[in-house]
Parts: sequence; C-alpha cells; structure tokens
Amino acid sequence: QVVIGAGAATFAIVNCLTRWLVPGVASKTTQQKWKWRNVATSLVHSAITGVWAPLAFYQAPDMQDDLINKFTYSSHALVCFSIGYFLYDALDMLVYHRKRSTYELLVHHFLVVLCFSLAVTSRQYVAYGALSLMVEINSVFLHTRQLFIITHEPKSSMRYKTNALLNVATFLTCRILLLGWMTRWLTVHREEIPLTFFTAGSVGLAVIVVMNIILFCRILSVDFSGVFISSYNSEKGENCRAGHSRAIGYVRSLFQEEGPREGQ
Repeated sequence: QVVIGAGAATFAIVNCLTRWLVPGVASKTTQQKWKWRNVATSLVHSAITGVWAPLAFYQAPDMQDDLINKFTYSSHALVCFSIGYFLYDALDMLVYHRKRSTYELLVHHFLVVLCFSLAVTSRQYVAYGALSLMVEINSVFLHTRQLFIITHEPKSSMRYKTNALLNVATFLTCRILLLGWMTRWLTVHREEIPLTFFTAGSVGLAVIVVMNIILFCRILSVDFSGVFISSYNSEKGENCRAGHSRAIGYVRSLFQEEGPREGQ
C-alpha cells in the first residue's frame, strides 16, 4: 500500500512539475496544455518502468522459470508502483478529460489495476505482472510520438521518422510478440491457475490485445501511409492515385487518432 501510494504521489508531483515545461506550441488551449502534461507524465512512467522491468528479471532470472510463485522485492515494488500510476492517471483523466476515448482507456486501466492488485495481494503471479510491464519499453516511443503530434512535429523530420521506426519495431517485439506469448502461457498453465485469476487474466489480455491491434493499425495507417501510396503508384501508375488516396483516407477514418494518448 505504501508503494502504491508513493507511485500515485510521484506522478502527481511529476505532472505538477510539467506545467513549467509545456512548450508554447502546446499551450494554445487549456485542453492541449493538459494533454501535453498528461502524455509527458506517462512518458516518465514508461521510461522508469521500461528500465525497471528488464532489470528485475536480469537480477533474478529464475523468475522466468516460475511466473506463479517466484518474485523479488523489486518486482513486487514495480507492480505496486505501476498500480499507483494507473490510479493517478485514471483520476487525472476523469477530472480533466471526460470523453468517449477516456472511458475506453479507463476500462484498460481498471483491468490492469484489477489484475495487478490480485497479484500483489495474493503474492502470486507477481512475476507475470512484472513481465507484462515490458510493454512500457514500446510506450516510451508511443508517448514520444504523441508529444510530436501535439507539438506539430513535421512527419518528414529525421527525429519523427526515427521514432516511428523504433515505435513499430518495439511494438512488434514488446507488445505483439510478448502479449502473444503471455496468452499462450496462460492457456498452457490453465490447470494450475484458480478460476478467479484465470478469468481476470483472460479478460484483461483479450481486451488489451484487441486495443493493441487497433492501435497498431492506426499507427501504420498514419505514419506509413505515404510509403504504401508510393509503392502502389510505382506499380499501378498515376491513374490509381485518387482511388488509393480515398482508400487510405477511409482507413484513417476507421483508426483516427483521438483520446489523451496512445497505449499503456
């Protein structure tokens, strides 16, 4: 409980400090300013957790052999610290950003807090929870991308392109592959897992996997649509440009960017 409270307090302080760091281009409206500060706070969480999670497994490699019962003080504290962050972030969104996309993220946060809370209170599956936080490695690039979008960073700039490539690479490895492996692990160990834990884990993973697939499609559609268009035109010629552009526009409308941020 102390670590959970410390986590929530840490990010409340971080968010408070960001008020002096907001760039002028992101201060045109109150909503835009809040969004920049919220994403910057999430970036700090991702940076801390993205280092802490791999380090916890590096210090205790035997945890990967038993994700149910083995854990260390560091991995337990990591999960508790992240619970504090998700509770703080949920409250921040409820107070300042009551939109449809917020409630979708609140479902994500609720499921994460539920699963993590079951782990830390029962002292089981703590390593499994810590492993799931490896996704925060990718979240560093997701949140950086969102900050670029808020500040209108040109998509042609080198740092935007570099971040876009790292974002896709880590999304595939630290999200898609990891969540797939975790789903397989849950299925293989079905007989060893009590119904309560199995249900919470299955529902949580299912929702998060669907959200991540939609997010990945949206990223590809927005950041790499130019590549697809160029490739298509080189093969089909200029006559198909208008039709293909309309198709890309339709895809973008399906996965249009809205909401306070992308990914957790």
